[in-house]
Amino acid sequence: MTVPKPEPRVERFERLAYGMFIHYGLYSQLGKGEWIMHLADMPKAQYAKLKDTFRAEEFDGRKIARLAREAGMRYITITTRHHDGFSLYDTCGLSEYDAVHSPAKRDLIADFVHGCRQEGILPFFYHTTLDWYQDSFQEDFPGYLEYLRRSVELLCTNYGPIGGLWFDGNWSRPDADWELDKLYGLIRKHQPEAMIINNTGLEARGQVIHQEIDSVTFEQGRPLPMAREGMPKYIAAEMCQTMNQHWGLGKQDFAYMSPKELIENLCACRKVGANYLLNVGPLASGEIPNYEAATLRRVGEWIKLHGDLLYEGKPSSVKGADDDFALDYRGKTYLFIHDLSIQGDKNVVRMRSGAGPRSFSGATGSIDKVQWLDNDEHLSFAQDVDSGLLVIDATGYPYGTNLVVRVAEISYG
Repeated sequence: MTVPKPEPRVERFERLAYGMFIHYGLYSQLGKGEWIMHLADMPKAQYAKLKDTFRAEEFDGRKIARLAREAGMRYITITTRHHDGFSLYDTCGLSEYDAVHSPAKRDLIADFVHGCRQEGILPFFYHTTLDWYQDSFQEDFPGYLEYLRRSVELLCTNYGPIGGLWFDGNWSRPDADWELDKLYGLIRKHQPEAMIINNTGLEARGQVIHQEIDSVTFEQGRPLPMAREGMPKYIAAEMCQTMNQHWGLGKQDFAYMSPKELIENLCACRKVGANYLLNVGPLASGEIPNYEAATLRRVGEWIKLHGDLLYEGKPSSVKGADDDFALDYRGKTYLFIHDLSIQGDKNVVRMRSGAGPRSFSGATGSIDKVQWLDNDEHLSFAQDVDSGLLVIDATGYPYGTNLVVRVAEISYG
């Protein structure tokens, strides 16, 4: 069976590689996560009062987009409306439960899109399909779906070209008819180049729920290779993940990931050709917290070491063991080596093992040289072209260096 050719919008999406996810809304004022209304069983009228104190005084679309660019991210997916039903955009009369009718008195999505355009970042829109605020979600589902479509149509027509629509919530009513042909049809009508993504949640990672879906999701879990042979269309993959245990701000959540973990997760995504969508939870003011901003910038420095390789490289026929893998880019193959040790005196270096032979299969092209990208050091290697076996001597990091994942370039003779 053959693998279908990706449509241009899907090819462009895969080259974006790394994006920022933003969960921001009324819940950010409470600092207890984005599900607090539901999990705390808060009456709707009580929760809705948060609109009266929603000011978003530090929300700055360009500042956020600049951070994304400095972090090596090429797109941002923002919660235009989350499950609590509050919209960050001007709903143009559909409801007064939006940012325009709060003390913020502005369309935050318009500000966000403008900022993205200024910084060369592609905007994507998250939109809930589950709604805890609209009574029609439980009492008049066909009526609710009409309200949902009209809401999405505003996003498709009021902000210029966007990268895509990212939906979340169909898992709340798995047996319902969500009338997806109508929803996706209006997106194709108004935004034909936009990606359509619908999150299938923790229990159904990687599943395709409709023929118009352009990318499957892997929520909070490393993506598996896509089995595209025989598919009616080429479908991309994207892992979405939080830096801690909450999507929205969690004031008492201190379990943040390190730059090391984020680099490893980004590599795990690119290993199988998937995108990595990494979430931040802004403060009530709309500003990105200091730790998250600093961590993102640190990962961005690692990405800069590799140029366009992380974005443009494709999974290679050369395969490594464990976490090691290879990408092909511009006629060369790049080996991503994990868990190397640091060279140095035994009195200052804790882990001295980890360097040494690393084996790869599928290396059938005649290799001329192998060298580290970061310092151009040439590595010893042995190759059996007939069997495709390649063994390189992966030297350890020079003292004062630890790249987490080190990249070696293979040049062919």
